[in-house]
Amino acid sequence: MSDAPSAWIRRFLPMVAAGGTVLDLACGRGRHALLLAERGHRVVAVDRDAAALAEIAAKAPDVESVQADLESGPWPFAGRRFAGIVVTNYLHRPLLPRLIDSLTEGGVLLYETFMVGNARFGKPSSPEFLLHRDELLNVVRGKLSVAAFEQGEVVTPRPAVVQRLCAVRGEPALPP
Repeated sequence: MSDAPSAWIRRFLPMVAAGGTVLDLACGRGRHALLLAERGHRVVAVDRDAAALAEIAAKAPDVESVQADLESGPWPFAGRRFAGIVVTNYLHRPLLPRLIDSLTEGGVLLYETFMVGNARFGKPSSPEFLLHRDELLNVVRGKLSVAAFEQGEVVTPRPAVVQRLCAVRGEPALPP
């Protein structure tokens, strides 16, 4: 996995309200949390890996780090709303409605992860971790406005089959 921020996230990050609080879900070593902080956002980075969160804190002390097991523990952000939510290379379907509900008006969901067909390129290969065709579109239908959506095979940063979504609570501004 690359340490460089995703080109998809970089492309649509300008749609997130300047200075707004952004949740980097399952942030890993923080490639997006660090980019968001660098761009002037208040950042909440959540992951179950305490060592990864410590690395982020050492590089960006203003990032709020939250250690949580998103799959078996309680939702750590009850009552909080975010101007943006970034999710890459992670899928836990029960969280999808909660993410939508956690966006402020005008809030942007930036999601990029693997989909069915990725097994021929390696991991993840379990159906539990692979989106179905149009799944992200179906999840946000009637709840968020889709600004951009892509799905299919990519070659960078490595060959994979992915699905990407940029969706907004309310009417989206024109994408960059």
